[in-house]
Amino acid sequence: MVPSDREGDFITMHKESYPRVYAFVRRRINDPETSQEIAADVFRIAWQKWEIEDQSVAWLLSVARHLVGNAYRSRDRRRELELQLARNALGAPVPDDSAGNLVDELLPLLKSAQQEILRLAYWDGLSSEEMATVLGISANSARVRLHRAREAFRRAAAKSGSALGPVQELEA
Repeated sequence: MVPSDREGDFITMHKESYPRVYAFVRRRINDPETSQEIAADVFRIAWQKWEIEDQSVAWLLSVARHLVGNAYRSRDRRRELELQLARNALGAPVPDDSAGNLVDELLPLLKSAQQEILRLAYWDGLSSEEMATVLGISANSARVRLHRAREAFRRAAAKSGSALGPVQELEA
């Protein structure tokens, strides 16, 4: 199959520009896999806007810059949500720098349904009613599941011997 002129032009542009775009992203992101994903997204956007935008290297780097910014904001949001989850579920002060590690360590110890309700509550910021809609259950069931998931998270923290001090009860 012979590529169309558009496809051929895009392939040429990709071959010529990918190393520069990847290097640009890689200097800003300390993870090769994430850098590859962002670079691929740059070219996905370039393909989608092929007829609209000038596909210069400067434009591609501008797109990459915006995507790197999104990656930073996403990372910061995840860290804040992990800290919030650890503080709320454990009811004890958690140092900012250890919250992500704690959540990464403890969340996989929970049942998948418990992980899901905690993610809906903390990552997605959903209310009980919204969680209920997503899960196809009543709002009361969502509140009960969230309470039980928090309890399971507390027990997992206690078993892991985390240096967080005594686990305190949360207000309802």
